[in-house]
Amino acid sequence: MKTLLLLIPLLAMLTLSTAQHKPLDTQGHRGCRGLLPENTVPAMLKALDLGVTTLEMDIAISQDKQVLLSHDPYMNADFVHSPNGQPLTPAAGKALRLYGLPYADIRRYDVGSYGNPKFPRQQKLKAHKPLLAEVIDAAEAHAKQQGRALPYYNIETKTTPAGDNTLHPEPEEFVRLLLAVVTQKGVQDRVIIQSFDPRTLEVVHRTHPTLRTALLVENPDGLAANLKRLSFRPTIYSPYYKLVTPELVQTCHQQGIQVIPWTVNTASTIKELVAQKVDGIITDYPDLFTDNTAK
Repeated sequence: MKTLLLLIPLLAMLTLSTAQHKPLDTQGHRGCRGLLPENTVPAMLKALDLGVTTLEMDIAISQDKQVLLSHDPYMNADFVHSPNGQPLTPAAGKALRLYGLPYADIRRYDVGSYGNPKFPRQQKLKAHKPLLAEVIDAAEAHAKQQGRALPYYNIETKTTPAGDNTLHPEPEEFVRLLLAVVTQKGVQDRVIIQSFDPRTLEVVHRTHPTLRTALLVENPDGLAANLKRLSFRPTIYSPYYKLVTPELVQTCHQQGIQVIPWTVNTASTIKELVAQKVDGIITDYPDLFTDNTAK
């Protein structure tokens, strides 16, 4: 019995050490927004070609309850053009609420032919806002064709209390619709549900407690205050990258929480964060990942 008691802390230390030396989770933000139109099938497949572990994406819901990829709950005039190729004014774009449009209409808008001026390296190509099911099917088939490991999916619920029933369904329905697709496609073991909105994470934890969750953070309130926003401990703490410190990473690891910052767009910053032992990196430019940064 004494030998067993001596072994328990040693095993705990070995487990913690192993957990902290897993390969870096390389995540392509909105696929690879810096290189191809965001949240589109081509962006996801390009990210896979660049070797990412995880495809990061945003979810919206259409009027007819279809689950689709979009960061904005409306047509963003920065890069979305009307079906006839005409640009949208900001006001016109915001009037086109995705939750007020059937998916067949949403799909007609071009989100890639004219590029995004904020990302000069982004390749211009015609693309649409795809269904989540379409993205999963394409990514799974592409990975199998390449003979590589199947991808993970980091899926953000784009919800706010102010947007309930106008920009999106309330959290219960939003999560139900999203996880129905995840379950139908059989990828629940490779999914993270992330959000700035604790309400959707609470629904996920209550209805699907084995799914991994990530709390997105951009405020300076600190780890303890942000964790108090949840009734449970999330799998991942996902802060804006400038909020990461060695102390934050260490404290999270001591609590069994991984740290995956967003959105890290320079090789030097990636290296700095890897040196601080973060568990993953989310970037618009997956081509920044190299053998050196991914160790």
